[in-house]
Amino acid sequence: MNQIPEDAVVAARGVGREFAVGGEVVHAVRDVSLDIFPAEVVVLLGRSGSGKTTLLNLLGGLDTPTEGVVYLRGRDLSTFSASELAQMRRTDLGFVFQTFGLLPLLSAQENVELPLRIAGASRSERERLARVALDTVGLLHRVRHRPYELSGGEQQRVAIARAIVNKPPLILADEPTAELDSVSASSIFSLLAEIVVQDRLAVVVATHDQAVLDVAHRVLKLEDGALVSD
Repeated sequence: MNQIPEDAVVAARGVGREFAVGGEVVHAVRDVSLDIFPAEVVVLLGRSGSGKTTLLNLLGGLDTPTEGVVYLRGRDLSTFSASELAQMRRTDLGFVFQTFGLLPLLSAQENVELPLRIAGASRSERERLARVALDTVGLLHRVRHRPYELSGGEQQRVAIARAIVNKPPLILADEPTAELDSVSASSIFSLLAEIVVQDRLAVVVATHDQAVLDVAHRVLKLEDGALVSD
């Protein structure tokens, strides 16, 4: 098995994922090997059903590979206990989803504070860090607004602020612009690129949106669960 680079945030070696559907075996991901490094935007590009989301879930420890190994900061994820996986998701990963995933009764600041609350941060620390994250995404003036008072692009910016508030080394974004118009989508991708440079995070974006190519450092194309180009 190929050696894992010391500076890789996440790495996969021969990773595959199969599902049994209606008595048949579906190969969602096939023999994928890759390395993701700090300060880069990596795009998983492919059509719907190509395996992008499944691969993203494998990299984030949300799913378990049928074969192969995923390493986070050099450690085999299969060796993590359930509590270690939960802690890893709190501290080492940030997630951005296509439907934003904001709680409607909470303000922008309160939504961003959620990971810090789960991590046990004090109230003053939660408020300080949430405001820093919202300032990073250009929404400090909207901290008290609830999701229904924000545009789609603004809601996704709040979701990004929530993902980065703990300064995790890895951000996983699943179709983050699927609900947005082209102008908002371009703005979101540019914002992700700026955050990568500023905080030296690694960002992996699963998408079929060609607009992300303008800010991507690498594009990994998937077809039928397999990497066909890098």
